[in-house]
Amino acid sequence: GNTWMDRNLGATQVATSSTDAASYGDLYQWGRNSDGHESRTSATATGPVASGSEGINFITGSDWLITQDNTRWNVSTKGTHDPCPSGFRVPTEAEWEAERVLFATNNAAGAFASKLKLPVAGYRNYPTGWLIDVGSSGNYWSSTVSVAHARNLYFGSSIANMYSTKRAYGFSVRCIKE
Repeated sequence: GNTWMDRNLGATQVATSSTDAASYGDLYQWGRNSDGHESRTSATATGPVASGSEGINFITGSDWLITQDNTRWNVSTKGTHDPCPSGFRVPTEAEWEAERVLFATNNAAGAFASKLKLPVAGYRNYPTGWLIDVGSSGNYWSSTVSVAHARNLYFGSSIANMYSTKRAYGFSVRCIKE
């Protein structure tokens, strides 16, 4: 019953295959809006940084923000720093889980075969800013926090599940209608 965007934020088209590079889109650090850091080729800067001084770089380090702010991507309402366009927001863990259980197979093939056509866009590693697992796994942020981490949907060749992960990783964002 939910309406999702037909592609990842930053993607130029709907995925035609799970490894369609034009469908991968950008990679966001949890709680950041579209400020330039999300580009797969953005420069890196060492963090953590204070809120309001994020700049346009992907911030490396075990966390990108000095003081955690769980409200940056509010759960079930649009947060102040939500990167989704007007009328859309970052989905909750429960909304991702409701989609995941519908995958025909509980892995990357099932994620792509779903109505969402989720590609294996990989992720950006927080210690270095390097791109990892592009073409083999998908990582999608939810707005749900878990202590100092945030919840994300992960899928690879043999599994799809929700995990708690450091907010400094760069993951895909697929928006859901408010």
